[in-house]
Amino acid sequence: MKRKHKAYLRLNIMSLFFAVVSFISVTLAWFAYSGLTNVSTEIGVKAWYIELEKNGQTVSNDIIISLSEIYPGMETVSETVNIKNLGDSDAEVSYKIISARILGDEKDNYIANDTTTKSEYIEDVLAHNYPFHININLNKGYTLAKGDENSFQVSISWPLDSDSNELDSIWGTEAYKFQLNEENKKSVDPDYQIRPSIQIVISVTAEQYLGTETSSDIRYDLGDEIWFDVQRNKLCYELSSTCIKTHIIDVNNKLGDETVTLLPDPNNIHLSSTYSDYNLTFETITKDWVVNTRPLLVQDVLKVITTDVMDSLLVRDGISDMIIGNLKYDNRMNTEIARAVSYNGYYKFVNEKFKFLSASDCYWANSEYDSENGFAIKKIDESHSKIYGELKSSTCNVIPVILVSKEKL
Repeated sequence: MKRKHKAYLRLNIMSLFFAVVSFISVTLAWFAYSGLTNVSTEIGVKAWYIELEKNGQTVSNDIIISLSEIYPGMETVSETVNIKNLGDSDAEVSYKIISARILGDEKDNYIANDTTTKSEYIEDVLAHNYPFHININLNKGYTLAKGDENSFQVSISWPLDSDSNELDSIWGTEAYKFQLNEENKKSVDPDYQIRPSIQIVISVTAEQYLGTETSSDIRYDLGDEIWFDVQRNKLCYELSSTCIKTHIIDVNNKLGDETVTLLPDPNNIHLSSTYSDYNLTFETITKDWVVNTRPLLVQDVLKVITTDVMDSLLVRDGISDMIIGNLKYDNRMNTEIARAVSYNGYYKFVNEKFKFLSASDCYWANSEYDSENGFAIKKIDESHSKIYGELKSSTCNVIPVILVSKEKL
């Protein structure tokens, strides 16, 4: 590997500061349900109580996550906030980035609005546009009543080698200048509060679950197991050649979605073929099926594994591994796939977190890696699996994706 000579500066941050604000308008509140049949009918009232917990300790609505320093090659730091619904009304949970400031330059100061600078854009910038990466994930879009739990996670990472001498040098210089300027202000005015190098404000919101079309469908969570008969187009209860085990691969299925996306267990017996014969093999498998099907794509698998903002990685020879991060915004998914291919890289994920994707034998995604390879998935070892480029002349399993109408479930 070509040795890269770089001068790194540790950013002594008074903190990488996350304030989770306005978790709910009132933590201890009462929700009134109308349901009035006449003037004298009493309004039904239900308790509404959401609790946030970090490291086993209850925390307030304003959560500050501090990091004393950030630098290339640092251990990935993560903070997880557990969200408990102790009331007797289900809750919808969501988050938005309110603002973000990187050092002191105005162009790196982001304030969210509903038009030009949306929260989703800021989240994408923080995940991909700097040599350090800040990634966020909310486990699910709801928290059921009476003790159900959810989790909100933030990870901060800075690979030792970002593969850009220029970028590392620029940020090292800017970090030094920012710190020096803050210290100078403090020396002139002892009451001056030194600003952290990076500051992000996030609003996490819990609201009464109203069951609208955009609400998460609580019946269909990512990874849930479903046995489905592909010839009778209905649920089944005894595995057979047509009653197969599948798992949901929708990351956040909504009530307004008419179908659920299922992936058959990749460890069951499937037909195999070369990449060039994928379509023919796909048709052979599904010719007697009466359910709607389509090929598995690499994007399907990446959407799933990038919900892990700690251990799902892009691996490249001679360069530090990098957390894949949020790929939801705009064309980011295709941009990052192209980046992986340009480095002859592959994606790695933890088997324990995504058992329904792990298989000892390779299986194809019907997505081209490059002119000589197609994307495939298989175990690296008992701990990890990879999404990688497999020679098109190789033989891997073909696994159709099933699209099932919710009326059949």
